[in-house]
Amino acid sequence: MRTRILDAADRLMQMRGYSGFSFADVAEVVGIRKASIHHHFPTKSDLGRAQLMRFREVCSRRLIEIDSIAKSPAAKLRGYVDLFRSTLADDGRMCLCGMLAAGVENLPDELREDLREAIVEHEQWLAKVFREGRRAGTFPRRGTIDQQSRAFLAALEGSMLLARVCGGVDRFEVVAAGLLDALASPRRSS
Repeated sequence: MRTRILDAADRLMQMRGYSGFSFADVAEVVGIRKASIHHHFPTKSDLGRAQLMRFREVCSRRLIEIDSIAKSPAAKLRGYVDLFRSTLADDGRMCLCGMLAAGVENLPDELREDLREAIVEHEQWLAKVFREGRRAGTFPRRGTIDQQSRAFLAALEGSMLLARVCGGVDRFEVVAAGLLDALASPRRSS
């Protein structure tokens, strides 16, 4: 039952944000009473934190998988972009971190801290990939690695949000392709 509740809450949060759903919404989707949700998650904050913890575990596994499969830093970034693309292609769902960040002012303090840690994990993984690409001479040296990794993540999150309003997955694809193309041919300084 816990998994069914988390699955329903994930879908609702990824579509509506933290403030856009309630225990009543989750209960309706799962087909249970609200009291049953409170048995597993006493508060909405507890539910949100459980969702984010599960999301972080799934992301960690996927990033490990990308690292083990991808042969180059560019391939790793393509795999990373695919994570966002597949989420958006699933009925316009958004990245859980992005949806939480969009409504950060409504989050309980402990969930804000969990969210910050989740974002830092992604930035650190991206920084590692950018570092590999720079060492290999395949990524341009534009700004610091931290700047590149943060900008890359922000561009993906932002393009997901705008894609929901202006053209769906196709809009996201254009932005993602531009990000990857900019890395594919580093400019040499004269």
